[in-house]
Amino acid sequence: MEGVTIVDHPLVQHKLTLVRDKSISTKSFRELVKEIGMLLCYEVTRDLPLAEVVVETPLARMQSAKIAGKKLVFVPVLRAGTTFVDGMMDLVPTARVAHIGLYREPHSFAAVEYFFKSPSDLGERLAIVVTPVLATANTAVAAVDRLKERGAKDIRLACLIAAPEGLERIRGLHPDVPIWTAAIDEGLDEHGYILPGLGDAGDRAYGTR
Repeated sequence: MEGVTIVDHPLVQHKLTLVRDKSISTKSFRELVKEIGMLLCYEVTRDLPLAEVVVETPLARMQSAKIAGKKLVFVPVLRAGTTFVDGMMDLVPTARVAHIGLYREPHSFAAVEYFFKSPSDLGERLAIVVTPVLATANTAVAAVDRLKERGAKDIRLACLIAAPEGLERIRGLHPDVPIWTAAIDEGLDEHGYILPGLGDAGDRAYGTR
């Protein structure tokens, strides 16, 4: 699908298989999701612009590449997105973080917002929406809608797994938002969960039901 990148690196695929296993502990689940977040961050930020700067090594003066001032903001969708974004923050500790609290109403699957906090200069930043699971995409669409309302112009989305239905929905409504995912699964069940999927990422990360 245009605008969708599957990150098929062996380490990503290996860790995703471990994440799917229902027998792993909440501690292991969080650690693996964090590690995958770090690996996906490499791919999502692969095309950041570079500029040549002068640096003094212990032996000589040289020109070397440095990110050309592009400011980032990570936007985890609460709850499970916070674990995912921790790995990204390890790579880009100077990035800002916006938080958006959204949950899916269990019957209509409509996204319900309960919290939003972001930097005031979203229009000057690359916003990377982080959500472990892209199922119906209702919460992802709501997150992108909210960011655009606040002035964001450059938005990307990263997720662990996605359903074809969710990808089609968000690409249809926001074709300007490219997506990175570790896997595209078969589809959704009658409850809006991805099959075979990995279950409820928030519950598995924090031991809730």
